[in-house]
Amino acid sequence: MTTLLVLIYIAFISLGLPDSVLGSAWPVMQAELGAPLSLAGYISMVVSAGTVVSSLASNRLITRFGVGRVTAVSVLMTAAGLLGISLAPGAWMLFLCAIPLGLGAGSVDAALNNFVALHYAARHMSWLHCFWGVGATAGPMILSLQLSHGASWRSAYGLISGIQFALALALFLTLSVWRHAKAPAAESGEEQRYLTNREALRLPLVKTALVGFVFFCAVETTSGLWASTYLHQARGLSASEAAMGASMFYGAITLGRLITGFAASRISPARLIRIGQCVCLAGAAMVALPAPSAVGMLGIAVIGLGTSPIYPNMLHETPRRFGARNSQAIVGLEMAFAYIGSTLIPPLFGSLASATTLHLYPWFLAVCTLVMLAASETVARRTRDRAV
Repeated sequence: MTTLLVLIYIAFISLGLPDSVLGSAWPVMQAELGAPLSLAGYISMVVSAGTVVSSLASNRLITRFGVGRVTAVSVLMTAAGLLGISLAPGAWMLFLCAIPLGLGAGSVDAALNNFVALHYAARHMSWLHCFWGVGATAGPMILSLQLSHGASWRSAYGLISGIQFALALALFLTLSVWRHAKAPAAESGEEQRYLTNREALRLPLVKTALVGFVFFCAVETTSGLWASTYLHQARGLSASEAAMGASMFYGAITLGRLITGFAASRISPARLIRIGQCVCLAGAAMVALPAPSAVGMLGIAVIGLGTSPIYPNMLHETPRRFGARNSQAIVGLEMAFAYIGSTLIPPLFGSLASATTLHLYPWFLAVCTLVMLAASETVARRTRDRAV
């Protein structure tokens, strides 16, 4: 299981690598390809749509082919998409390459999150998502190094693609290791079963849990996407200072997940989720205060710190709350609804802010956090005594 754990950690670094590159590379990509500024948003939506589709299909695929094969093929698809972007002759090809990027990300995300929830302690789930942050941080760094040495954005995408191809090869070569790992349900003699998405949705409290995932991603993605704009336009910080505020948000998430991994041995996942949500509310209150802009910037970082334990621990609680034999189907739904939340709600805030004021930012985040908290507490309270 140690070999598998190493592979899973590396896979999550690779999952984070492409996520932040498009936004970082777009200024130079746009100029070379002659594309409009807004095109990056549409490409991102294609990736998100593919991720939702593959998350919904992940349970069927994993049941038929196994976690190892689905993970290996998904990483291979991601590598192919990145290679295609590096060779793109025009902006139209970016849309085609976004399809395997999204399809690959959704399946591997659902497969690995459920696998870790079934086989490993809660601390590993937090560290796993911390390693996603490492990958998301490394992507722009690779791009920056390539550009600073006179190379183009294409070479950065090609290098990241090469890393993904190497990981896919490693995953294919170690498929036998995955086959020897059995889920707790199988080890205890509990009958494994395949659930359709419709059947999973009918299970008690699943819909409520999905509301929690939608509004978690509403908080995390809206905070990060609009942090710089809010600090610059509503709080009067310079563009560079505002960008630093957004960077602090993502840094707080990564640091928080590292710390949460150590805390998970002493604090239950349900309590970590609750603490994180309360910290998010405290951060939103700091942003809303009529205080110096530095307090608002710090408040955004506090929101990032608060979000850090929520998502990994909600995923890790899924087998305990809904049963190990049902968890793969439910994790696939959780992934899909999480991506739906991160795709739809940040633009909704943008529309609301355009029609009213950017000062709505902390209040919008507070309302989303309260909805998440209500859904999460309902599920936790009604499944508190359920055995793993």
